Order: sequence, then structure tokens, then C-alpha cells
Amino acid sequence: MLTSKKTACVIALFSAIALLTSCAAIEKQNVMDMERMLAASGFKMKLAETPEKLAALEGLPQRKLVPQQHEGKVYFYYADVTTCKCLYVGSEKSYQQFQKLATQRKMAQDYRWAAQANMDARMNFGMWGPWGPWGPWY
Repeated sequence: MLTSKKTACVIALFSAIALLTSCAAIEKQNVMDMERMLAASGFKMKLAETPEKLAALEGLPQRKLVPQQHEGKVYFYYADVTTCKCLYVGSEKSYQQFQKLATQRKMAQDYRWAAQANMDARMNFGMWGPWGPWGPWY
């Protein structure tokens, strides 16, 4: 009985590790997608290549587009101390382009999901007869 509890604990531990690892991978992919869109929108990337710049970068809100006024103009910055150790800075025009790209990306994603749902709806599993207790996926 004790070994089955140990086995269950080990399985639970490995499941938790796998879940956390996959969540971290998804988060990293989302950050990379965001940074690609920023660059494509005209934001300029500045690396935190000195300890002073890195310390300043750590003090900024992380992974958020933040408006900032400088010399009478509004700029937007995006700080990432974890993935690229860099700061993206863009003008209002760059920000508008980013918003446009983000909207286009969302629309394309929605279109793909709708197309997948339509394909799934066309599949008639009933015409293939009984599948047994586990369904057609096994």
C-alpha cells in the first residue's frame, strides 16, 4: 500500500512538472509573438547591454505596452528583462500599426478556428457505426 502511494505521488509530481513546463513554453511563445509584432510595427529594440541599463529595465513594468511622454510627444515602450533583456520603443504611429497588426492577427486566428469548427461539424461519426465505449479516438 505504501508503494502505491509513493507511485501516485511520483506520477502527480511528474504531471505537475509537465504542466508547468508546457505553460512556460506557451508563455515564451506568446512573448516572442508580441515582440515580432512590435518589430514589424516599427518599434525599435534597444538591448540592456550594461548593468546600469539592465537595472533600469528591471524597474519598468514588464511585458506591457506603456505610454510615456517625452519632449511633448507620446511614445510607447515594452520592457522584457526575461526573454530578450531589451526595451522596445515606438511612436504613436508605430503603436497604431501594432494595433492594426494585432487586430488582423486576431481575425485570422478566429477565421482558422471557425474553419476548423466547420470541418469538425462535417464529420459524421455516426455513419461509421458503433465505436465501443471509448469513442472513435482510440
